[in-house]
Order: sequence, then C-alpha cells, then structure tokens
Amino acid sequence: MELFLRIMQFMIKIAYTIVYKLLNFVYSPEKNELPPIEDDTILLSLTEVLKRLQTRELSSVELLESYMERIRDVNPHLNAIVETRFDDALEEANRVDAMLKLSTPERLNELYKNQPLLGVPFTVKEACGVKDLSFEVGSLKRQGMKSKSNGAVISILRSAGAIPLLVSANPEYCFSIETNTYTNGKCCNAYDATKSSGGSSGGEGALNGAGATLFGIGSDIAGSIRIPSLFNGVFGHKPTGGAVSVSGHFPHANDADYIQYLQLGPITRFASDLSLILHVMAGNKASKLHLLSPVQLNQMKIYYSLGFTDLNGILHHDVHNDISGSILNAANYFKQKGLPVKEAKIKGFRNSTEIALSSIAHLHNFPFLIENPGDFPVLKTLSEYSLSVFGLSDFTKDGLIFELMRRTNGFMPTRNSYKYRKERDLLRSEIIRLLGDNGVLFFPTFTVPAIHHNSSLLPLWAIDYTLIFNVCGLPATHVTMGLNKDKLPVGFQVIASPFKDRLCIKIAEELEAKFGGWVPPEDA
Repeated sequence: MELFLRIMQFMIKIAYTIVYKLLNFVYSPEKNELPPIEDDTILLSLTEVLKRLQTRELSSVELLESYMERIRDVNPHLNAIVETRFDDALEEANRVDAMLKLSTPERLNELYKNQPLLGVPFTVKEACGVKDLSFEVGSLKRQGMKSKSNGAVISILRSAGAIPLLVSANPEYCFSIETNTYTNGKCCNAYDATKSSGGSSGGEGALNGAGATLFGIGSDIAGSIRIPSLFNGVFGHKPTGGAVSVSGHFPHANDADYIQYLQLGPITRFASDLSLILHVMAGNKASKLHLLSPVQLNQMKIYYSLGFTDLNGILHHDVHNDISGSILNAANYFKQKGLPVKEAKIKGFRNSTEIALSSIAHLHNFPFLIENPGDFPVLKTLSEYSLSVFGLSDFTKDGLIFELMRRTNGFMPTRNSYKYRKERDLLRSEIIRLLGDNGVLFFPTFTVPAIHHNSSLLPLWAIDYTLIFNVCGLPATHVTMGLNKDKLPVGFQVIASPFKDRLCIKIAEELEAKFGGWVPPEDA
C-alpha cells in the first residue's frame, strides 16, 4: 500500500462525503422532464422487434422513424448527440424493407439467419468510429475530424444488417466518469437534470435511459459502460478481455494489455437483449462465449461483497446504502430460490487502488493529451491543469488529472508500480478460483447512484470499483435494480470468470424479470 497515494485518497474521500451532501442540499433532485413515450414501438425489446420485422408487422422504416422522433424529442434535454446520419439510415431502411417485402417466408428465415440484426437501428459512442461521422472524441485538437472507416465492431454489426443512427457524446479522449467537453458541452442524466449521465459512454447511457435507442455500443476501460448504465438505469456489459475487437477505437494503443483492459460492449434497456447483441459483436470469437447456449440457474453459485473491506475499505469512498441494499436484495432473492449465496472475502483487493492505477499507467503507446510536454512532463501537466481551472486551457480538467496519473506512474514510484502489476495477476487467479465455471460475484458498480455535474474530480478516486475488473480481464454486467427515494436508478455489477459472460447476463435477465429492470423516466 502506497502511503502518499492513500493519504490523498482518504482526504478526497472526506472532501467528497461533505461535498456530496452539500450538493444534495443545494440542488434538490430535479426531474428531467422528458416527453412521455407515446409510441409503443419504443417499448419493444430487440427480440420483440426482430419477430415483428420477420412477420412484417413492423417495417424497418417505421422502426427508424419511431426512434428518430424520440431522439429529436429528448436530445434538447440530454445533449447526448454529437452527429446523426438520419437520411442515410432511412435510405438503408428502405432498401431493407424492399428486400423483405419480396421475400418468401423461407427466404426471410435465411436472411435473418445470415443477418440477425437486419433492419434494426442502433447508436454508437463517438470513440468507437462510424464512417464519415465525427471522430473528435471530445477534443478541441481533433475538432472537425471524421472517422475514415467503421470500427471493427461497427463493421460486424453492419454486416449483420444493423443500421447506425448517430454517434453520441463522450468526454475528452474518454478520460472521465462525466461527459462534459469543450466540443459538445454537458450531457445530462435521463432522470435528474442536476446529475451527470456518467462517462465515458455518457451519451449512450443517457439515450438508453431516455428510451431513445434500441441499443447502444459503448467502450469500457475503467467502468465506462457500467457507470453510465448505473446513472441512467439501464443494463451494460463489459465483455471478457480480448473477446471483442477494439480495432478502430480512439484512443488506441499497440499494447497487449490494452486489448485486455478496453472492451466494446452493449448498453440496453432490456437484459434479455444482451446475449444476442454481444454474440454478434464478438464475431469470430463468439464461439468462445457460448452466449446462445442455455444456462442452468440452479447450478450457479452467488458470491457478494458490499465493497472493499478492512483498511482499504476505510480509505475508500463509502458505498451508498441504496447501492448496498440493491446487492442484498438480489442476494436474498437467489437465496430464496435455493442457490448457494455467500459473502466473498477476497484478500487480493487490499491494494486495489495501486493495482488498478499502476496497470493503466503502464499502457504503452497510449495517447497523451499533451503530445510534446518537454523535459518536465509532470510540471507541464500541472501548469496546464492550473490554466484549465480558469478556462484558459484547450484541455479539460478531468482529462488532465488522468494525464497526471499516467505521468506519475499512478502517483507511486515506478519500481513499486511493477510490483502491483504482479499482484494484479495474483488477484485475477484468486477471483477465478473463487468463482470457477459457475460462480458470479455481486459488487458495487460505483459508490453513489449518480454524481452531480462538474463534481467528477472527487468521486473519480473510486474508479477501481470497476477498473479492477478491467485490468483482470473479467466480464462484468451492470444490472439496474429500480429507483431509490430520490427517483435515481440504483444497481450493481455482476462479475464472472473469463469467457463466462453468459453467467453475468443470465443473472441480469433473472433480476430484470423479478425487479422490473428499466423504468421509463416519465414513470419515475
């Protein structure tokens, strides 16, 4: 354990405990007055949509028009969109409908066997790359940049017949748990206008929470799918490290660890849709995940933890009672169903902050915001941060804090950071031994239901609640568990052994059926 790092973390914990309560006092919950969903098509899951497309009860054009109208209605409240491609998308949908109209039932079955998402719209985090659309990734120095091609996953989805509608907002270089940039402004929470949509897949979180997309594609290197899913009351899955291609994503690194840490994954209102979307996204690696194979719930084991414990728990941000309560509610439900349920004691978590930060700090060839910092990169970063506080920098404060962490080897001596990378491997082995082939771990996704706008620098120090599972390469699904008394979504993440993603998703499906899953914001 690093003394300087942990003193800093504890002081920030105390500060945020005070600030969070103060902000809740000053800014009482302000319902984001989204227009109500009046088109029942929006309430259909992907599975239901595909059935209606195949039976011609619904056309692709009708489906796209429903979502485009919903997007236009809610985006003034959310500011979640960077750029759309509605006209091109409608042309593609018209071609799909013409093909379906002329197809026999046998031909329809063949079409959907080869293109399982034919005629289905989806939305994409800007950082994932959609051809000819914005590729600024929240950065002023990339302003005006367009993606020259589709990222690998977007290409796979397009080959499966899916139609991208837009690219959504993310923070600068994806370096924040809040989506607030100089290029696109502030992205708002779907439920509470005083709260952030999260980051870095903040635009996708907000659009999904608002019922403005059938499903979205996000990316996650430190919780960037799961945290926005928590804040906006939806489901999000971070796949096993290496299970999904990250080619075409920005930022990118030619580093073996990078393709383990970063994963693209689905965000959706319906847990029941996760398996199919991920199966398609995984491409030629889908066979390793067995996502379409049935899971025997009665053969599973449940472990849970309410957060980090012992000294590490004391130094960390406290987990909100509503988050802990959602974990206990889920654990009790499965206990009543007869599954073995046990509180987990994971010794390797004791240096979770050091393990998480050192792993990210040592990514090779990973882009920096300041490309040529001179002989004193730490001083240059601190100087730029000072300017950013007064709005005099081209870089955001959050991005520069992440930059500073990397420039200082995770705020620890270089020799120590290599030691913690070895501890990472031991922790990974410990979790895999515990969970085996049929176990899952319930763990907080984050410490609070949602953070306030412009407050992310303090709660950012709890990022290892999610980041620790990225650096271990483990699959994780955020499960939404309804709303608290302030009408904010609550929930937690479910973790499994590598390539056991289907276990996480099975738990999400069970809890969706029991607790109701996504709640439309107007019903909050």
